[in-house]
Amino acid sequence: MLEEWSHTLLQTDPMRLYRAKRDQARRTVTSKYIILGFISSGTYGRVYKAQCIEREGQIYAIKKFKPDKEGDVVTYTGISQSAIREIALNKEIAHENIVALKEVILEEKSIYMVFEFAEHDFLQVIHHHSQTLRIQIPSQFLKSLIYQLLNGLVYLHSMHILHRDLKPANILITAAGVVKIGDLGLARLIYRPLQPLFAGDKVVVTIWYRAPELLLGAKHYNKAVDCWAVGCVIAELASLRPIFKGEEAKLDSKKNVPFQRDQLLKIFEVLGTPDDADWPGVRDMPEYQNMKRLDPYQNRLSEWCQSRIRSQQGYELLRQLFAYDPDKRLTAKEALMHKWFQEDPRPTWNVFHYISANQLPPQRRITQDEAPSMMGVPAHTAQTQAQTQNQIVQAHAHAQAQHLSQQSQANLSQQSKPGSVTSFGSGSAGPGPGQGGYSGNQGTSSRKKARIG
Repeated sequence: MLEEWSHTLLQTDPMRLYRAKRDQARRTVTSKYIILGFISSGTYGRVYKAQCIEREGQIYAIKKFKPDKEGDVVTYTGISQSAIREIALNKEIAHENIVALKEVILEEKSIYMVFEFAEHDFLQVIHHHSQTLRIQIPSQFLKSLIYQLLNGLVYLHSMHILHRDLKPANILITAAGVVKIGDLGLARLIYRPLQPLFAGDKVVVTIWYRAPELLLGAKHYNKAVDCWAVGCVIAELASLRPIFKGEEAKLDSKKNVPFQRDQLLKIFEVLGTPDDADWPGVRDMPEYQNMKRLDPYQNRLSEWCQSRIRSQQGYELLRQLFAYDPDKRLTAKEALMHKWFQEDPRPTWNVFHYISANQLPPQRRITQDEAPSMMGVPAHTAQTQAQTQNQIVQAHAHAQAQHLSQQSQANLSQQSKPGSVTSFGSGSAGPGPGQGGYSGNQGTSSRKKARIG
């Protein structure tokens, strides 16, 4: 009977039959992965820790993009610009210092991005050293973290990609000690862009890591904004607190970008007030007149570095990354070749190489999902996780077999809806095998509480 119906449908509506068979064959997220718990949430989505059923023991991070909402009703208005960019860019890149995208799953009008899992991030390292160990990050550990970060950034820039949101929470570390740049949600391709960078993204880069040209209203900017952010990350790792911790002025009701007075003051207090000698183009900045009304300051970066970096070459690296003029600021490649990395102690490919076991940061915590039914099934409890892996896999396999059988009948009886590995010696940053990016650790309330200062 079913075969006759399928044959008739093939003659009258072949696309409907095709869609029914395609939907029947498509596997769901929970048929492929066991959701172990909730990791974090951000502007665009929620991130979960998951275990692959087919590859026993393989752990991944799954990001589910949030649906659009109108009041209390969840609506579907298509795929967000951020999701499109993140998927498109991650599919085109492969490097050992960029988190790898494994697959993208579309299910029930929701998008799931499956990334390789990283156990730690830079923010966690900062918090661990400031609150638990109460010591500065050792020099060789710091250098290794920054060297691998720059190695990944050189690759992104070589692919004409601006990250535009580099900060400690977005830079991950695997248990093997490999740094991974994640969260390409704000990234942009700058090679022959379809529209100006300012269009559609009036505000980029988290405020504490935002370059002065952005704070002064620049409509055109380049890779130098990422290099400024790297300088901010180095300073935060060295001092265990953000170097420029200003208060952000929010957009008004008409979405106009306000003058970021407090953030600029925090920068000027350390680097001094820029003038024409430091930055010939500063007079052309849209917010220049507002900047001139601020109190003048002298540069005291050298003083700031004395008790934190304790290296002349380390100071020079920061000074050049914090150049006001974007054209004079160190590029990622120049920073990677800096003399600071060539003096002892030198960086290592395993950032934890010289770290004792009691100094290792704890692995990222997972919790029960605070939002109901985000993955279609609740996160596993600790008691569930204690079951043997064979029992879990068998239970999921049995449930999935029943689900596919029921879905097969339903789909055919209903009208389908429309629907690189590089070496320190080379100083280069070429691609590695099969790796991309991941937005696995965006700002949760717990992350904000953990931030130093």
